[in-house]
Amino acid sequence: MGFYDLPKNERSLLVQTIDSDILEGFVQKKESIVLNYFSDDDTYIRKTGYLAVGKIHKNKALEIDSLVSFLNQLYLSKLYKVRQTVINAAGELGKTHFEFVEHFFDKALFDEHHSVRNAVIGSIKKMGENNPKPILKWARKYLHHPDKEVRREICHGIELRGRKYPQDILPLLKELQHDTTARVKNTLIHVLGQISYKKGCLETVVKELNTWENKALVEKALDEIVDVHDRYKNFSVLTQKEAITYIDRNFRGKNE
Repeated sequence: MGFYDLPKNERSLLVQTIDSDILEGFVQKKESIVLNYFSDDDTYIRKTGYLAVGKIHKNKALEIDSLVSFLNQLYLSKLYKVRQTVINAAGELGKTHFEFVEHFFDKALFDEHHSVRNAVIGSIKKMGENNPKPILKWARKYLHHPDKEVRREICHGIELRGRKYPQDILPLLKELQHDTTARVKNTLIHVLGQISYKKGCLETVVKELNTWENKALVEKALDEIVDVHDRYKNFSVLTQKEAITYIDRNFRGKNE
């Protein structure tokens, strides 16, 4: 039976059990206890497992050195679900102490399984939202990596920080404007749309796009931004019509 097949009260009890077991596993360094959850087929069981690691750190039940040491051991698993969960657990620690877990992401960016690489994207998102400075510094190292998938993953990973603070990630995005790979360009356009619809964000994005050299890409990005204001109309601070009006008045390319 899956996590969300259980009644709410039973889910709460299960979370308590997993929290207790994960703590015991890390304290006693018993892989079998932790792997029972880290390898589970149910996504939400695995999620509860890696969130439990974050709770251990937050509650100061174990030193972060001890947590990281055991995660290093677990990451050696041949099971991709275990490695994926380790990366998500490292992401919980990296919200406050990225320097202790940076090496996990250096490895996992190149993991053979896409699920592990996707966990890097998810972790960059949640870490970048809470602890942006070291995360963005790390991301910059891979912006121009020869592997197009690495460039795409980095672009996608920094998106969440940009939804509230587009000014933080726009300098990095600008460096990708001349990337010739379709998957990278499409991700870049997608991210520009995603960081444009909250309060004050459209103004910041349009001002920045006025400085970009790749006008063909910018035009596609502006089309995406307009479309996002319709797709997310229940969440956008401006209507689609208001966004169009603002772009027409403030994007120089519209008036040249």
